[in-house]
Amino acid sequence: MACCGRQRASPRVALGRRASLFVSAGVVAHTLWTSGAPAMAYRLYADSWHLTHTVTTGIFAIYPVVVVLTLIGFGDISDHIGRRTTLLMGLGASLAGTVMFAVAPDVSWLFAARALMGVGVGLSAGPSTAAVVEFAAAGSGGNSTPRAALITTVAQAAGFAGALLLGGALTAYAPWPTRLSFWVLAVLLALLLVATWFLPRRATTGTGVFWRPRWPFVPREARKPFAIASVAMMTAYTHGVLILSLGGEVAHDLIGSPNALVNGAVLSLFPIVFGTVAIVARPLTARTAMTLGAFASAAGMALLALAVALHGLSAFLLATAIAGVGYSLLFLSALRVINAAAPPQQRGGVLSALYLLAYLSMGMVAIILGIVATDWGFRLAVDLGAGVIALLSVATLAFARVIPAGKLSSCAHATVRATR
Repeated sequence: MACCGRQRASPRVALGRRASLFVSAGVVAHTLWTSGAPAMAYRLYADSWHLTHTVTTGIFAIYPVVVVLTLIGFGDISDHIGRRTTLLMGLGASLAGTVMFAVAPDVSWLFAARALMGVGVGLSAGPSTAAVVEFAAAGSGGNSTPRAALITTVAQAAGFAGALLLGGALTAYAPWPTRLSFWVLAVLLALLLVATWFLPRRATTGTGVFWRPRWPFVPREARKPFAIASVAMMTAYTHGVLILSLGGEVAHDLIGSPNALVNGAVLSLFPIVFGTVAIVARPLTARTAMTLGAFASAAGMALLALAVALHGLSAFLLATAIAGVGYSLLFLSALRVINAAAPPQQRGGVLSALYLLAYLSMGMVAIILGIVATDWGFRLAVDLGAGVIALLSVATLAFARVIPAGKLSSCAHATVRATR
């Protein structure tokens, strides 16, 4: 299979830099929105179709598994055929999956819909992050790496919070509780798809004429920063298993309310905190942010295990907030490190490789915790998940000390000069 990567003339009407940056951030937001979209409906599906924890976490787990498979084969495609074309394909797959959720007659449709969402996010996660870096750099007179990382983190937070709050409200108070939220998301994705059509075609680096599916590749000069960023990103993304897959059940049990909006509002504390922290933490160096994020992540997981053991809502809210701090600092610092080190002509592939490891960790943990919850109990699954994230946090602390802050800073400036 081969795709031509030759540059074409720009469309007659194309968005400017600021609008393109906004649209690219919107595509980033959709990756977390689609990830969290079914969160408030899992319990309804389980009650209606008598699903076990293994099946509901399987619906969750198939998503990162398909994301991983897509990233393995198509991770660097945007470096060859362009960001715009790749984002259009990704949004199209996400839209198809969302519509399937909206009309699903049985659980098999949910697995297929979740798989399509995984294809969509696998195609668009790396390219949308790369597009944010490139459009941020185009209008920046200095180092754009921290700004791009901040925009990406806040966009993720907005998408995640939108899925939980809007999804919770529609599930609780609107008709068709398992369908309407997906129709609303489908409309939003359709609008984003149209906006993406008008992105400049120049948003590509064009590393070669032909493209073929290949294993992810990280250039030699970027491998040490990639190792550091990947451990931090894996730690951050594994939080999603507890928040999305098991967190809804924890919130329901501790709050004692069947109201999806109430439960969604409690879970939305996580993205609200990590979006806010990203703004506050902008002055921090990557190493400082990564170190603080690892500490916060481990502390949040200890509190989560304690909250489940004591059946304490206050402890659960505090654990969710602290976990949000950890996610934010880890994700923000990982993006700063990798954006500074990735060669511009291979940025899409390197970022996709980073997301590949993050989603691989997320999918493996989700499958294991689903089996544990079904066979040995929900509390043990939460304790095990918290322990895994705590261990990853310790590994992140060790990796964060490898590269001096000064070296990261110099890499960042070098990358900015290369993109001009």
